[in-house]
Amino acid sequence: MQTKTDKQEHQNIDRLVLDNGITLISVENQTADIIASQIFLKNAGARWDLTQTEAGLSHLVAAVITKGTQNLSSVEIAERVESIGASFGASAAADYFLMSIKTISADFAELLKLGAEILRSPSFPEAEVELEKQLALQNIRSQLEIPFNIAFKQLRQAIYQDHPYGVSILGTPETVPSLNRDRLTQYHQTYFRPDNLVISICGRITHQDAASLVNEVFGDWQVPETPIPTLKLPQLNSQPRDVRTHQETEQSIVMLGYLAPEVTSRDYLVLKLLSTYLGNGLSSRLFVELREKRGLAYEISAFYPTRLDSSCFVTYMGTAPENTAIALEGLRTEVERLCLVELTPEELLTAKNKLLGQYALGKQTNADLAQVFGWYESLGLGIKFDSQFQESIAEITLDMVQTVASKYFLEPYISIVGTRV
Repeated sequence: MQTKTDKQEHQNIDRLVLDNGITLISVENQTADIIASQIFLKNAGARWDLTQTEAGLSHLVAAVITKGTQNLSSVEIAERVESIGASFGASAAADYFLMSIKTISADFAELLKLGAEILRSPSFPEAEVELEKQLALQNIRSQLEIPFNIAFKQLRQAIYQDHPYGVSILGTPETVPSLNRDRLTQYHQTYFRPDNLVISICGRITHQDAASLVNEVFGDWQVPETPIPTLKLPQLNSQPRDVRTHQETEQSIVMLGYLAPEVTSRDYLVLKLLSTYLGNGLSSRLFVELREKRGLAYEISAFYPTRLDSSCFVTYMGTAPENTAIALEGLRTEVERLCLVELTPEELLTAKNKLLGQYALGKQTNADLAQVFGWYESLGLGIKFDSQFQESIAEITLDMVQTVASKYFLEPYISIVGTRV
C-alpha cells in the first residue's frame, strides 16, 4: 500500500510515501532506454559523524558497503554490475548518504534488488575495512600537499571548530585509524532503515511500475522500534580569525570566508546568485576585476555550498607570492563593494541568466534528474523546490541583493597559504 502526497503534472513527477516510511520520487522520461536511481539516507553523512573523534565514519561506510553482503562477496557484486555494463556506487556527503544506480531499463529491477541487499545486509569484511582505511589515509595525506586544500581546511576549522562541517569528509590522520568494523556495523544498524530513505527514480518507467517495484523490493523492510537518535550539534559562536600557513609553493592561496545561512533560509537563493555573480566563469566580477584588469590571479572563484546547517560563502585566489597582500585587499574590496554599491540592472540580469542556464544544464540526464529531486526531498525542501528555485531567482531585486550582502559580508575569516604569509 502507498500514500500519494504530492505530484507535479507538468514535470511528470510523482511522490509517494510507502507504509514503512520510504519516500519514493519517480520521474517518467521515455526518451532514452535508461533508468537511474539515487537512494538517499537523509539522516546520515558527515553531519552525523557525531564527534570529531569519528570524523570519516560516513565515508568509510560508503567505501566498504559495496564490498560484500551476507550472501555475496565483493567480487560477486562487481561481476553482477559489470556483466550488464551498469553503473553502481555509494558515497557520503556532508548532509546525506547516497547510493547511485544506472542501467538499461531491462536490468533495472535486478540492480535495484542488488542495491537493496547491500543497503540492508552489508557484511563489512574486516580486510576491506582495513584496506579502505589505508586508502583514506593516503588520500588525506595527498590532499594536504595541495595549497588550496590546506587553505580550505584551516578556513573550515576556524569557522566551524567542533562542528562536523569543520573536518574533511575523509576524516583526519588521527580519527581514521580508530574506526573499525564494529563501529561501521553500529552506524549501519542505527541509520539504515526505511523511514530514513528517499528513493528517486528517473527514466523509462511509469510511476505505477516504479511504485510496484519499490514495494516489491523494499516493502517488507520494517521500521525499528528505536527512533533515530536526536542530532545535537555545537553552536557556532566563533569570531572571524586570520589563519596563515607557511609553505614553499609557487603561488599563494588567499581565501576569505563568511558565515552564511542554511538552505532553508530566505537569503539562500540571493547568496547563490551572488556567488555566481562574483566568481562563476570568465565574466564574473572577480575574474574581470582581479585577473583581467589587474593581473593578480592565476585562479580565482567563489562558492557557497548548500548545507542543512550554517554554510560558508567563500572567495579565493591563487596569486604570485609577492602579490599576497594586494590579493587579500582586492578580494575584500570586491566583496565589500556589494554592500556599498548597487549592481546595475544589466549585471543582475546577466547573473540570473547565468545561474538559471547552469541550473538547466545540470538537469540533462536521468541521473541528473534523479539526483536533483531526491536531493531536494532529502533536504526537506520537497520536489516543488525545483520550480520555486527558478521563480525565486527571477524575483530577486537589486535592493534584495544589497540588503543580503550587507547582512553577511562583514568581517571575514581569512586563510592564507604560501611563502609570504
